[in-house]
Amino acid sequence: MNWETRITKLLNIQYPIIQGGLAYLAYAELAAAVSNAGGLGQITAMSLSSPDELRHEIEKVRALTNKPFGVNFAIGMHGKGYQGMVEVAKEMEVPVVTMTGGNPAPIFEILKDSSCKKLVLVAARRQAQKAEELGADAVMVVGQEGGGHLGRDDVGTMVLVPQVVDSVSIPVIASGGIGDGRGWMAAHALGAEGIEMGTRFIATKECVHASQAYKQALLSSTEADTTVIKRSIGAPARALRNDFTEGILAIERKTPTYEALKDYISGKANKRFIYDGEESQGFGWAGQVTGLISDVPTVAELIERMVVQAEAIRIKWGQ
Repeated sequence: MNWETRITKLLNIQYPIIQGGLAYLAYAELAAAVSNAGGLGQITAMSLSSPDELRHEIEKVRALTNKPFGVNFAIGMHGKGYQGMVEVAKEMEVPVVTMTGGNPAPIFEILKDSSCKKLVLVAARRQAQKAEELGADAVMVVGQEGGGHLGRDDVGTMVLVPQVVDSVSIPVIASGGIGDGRGWMAAHALGAEGIEMGTRFIATKECVHASQAYKQALLSSTEADTTVIKRSIGAPARALRNDFTEGILAIERKTPTYEALKDYISGKANKRFIYDGEESQGFGWAGQVTGLISDVPTVAELIERMVVQAEAIRIKWGQ
């Protein structure tokens, strides 16, 4: 079947499926696997320690695939530290740059003479409109079902996506709660022209940096086994529910300040679980789609399965 949308044409990919930024997990192996399977894989820039590390990771991706890929910049908590990284992405002519978690205007300024496509993750209609004004080629819209950092308003993907579709002229990519061909087709029905998946790509063989404990937690969890932390400091984010996140929530109820929380919500605490498997000593991001995850396939197997399921839906409804 023809899967062409404005997103596939914009990004020069076969299927309108984008892998999320995935802090500390989205590196060359996963990014290349997604791109080779027909989607758009991404590297997470701000989980790397220097521009030179990003340069190396881009070179590594290019050794593994000749397909388009992206570099994600999670800018919200990194001050000006991302600028050198963006310069590397520009210099190396990365095909796609995505921006999450902060004001993307300075990145647009750096990339203004670049041919790379610019995508912005948003969680509200006004954010999408602002991204379009800045010159975004597309917006990724994340609802409250998603894993990791979310919008401050508790609006789900089902409501948020059509709102944004109706408010901008650039293509919209749906994110949050999507993990199979059914979610993909639902996103198209809402007016989106592509999807972004994060949590589902963690539970794949090529997500080699994720510990087996983390992957097993995704397999054994239901949609009710996630919780939103950091809401008290204005940065809500969805993670797997465990004793560690319950401790974070207890601190938020008693002392809702960044200073009280910083050691518990740090990258180090995140890595203790997702890298080392120390669930009692850390946390792992996850969306409610964990309730739909029951295996750890290769990326190619996952995307092929999604395509088969989506094609069956299109045939059933005569599309």
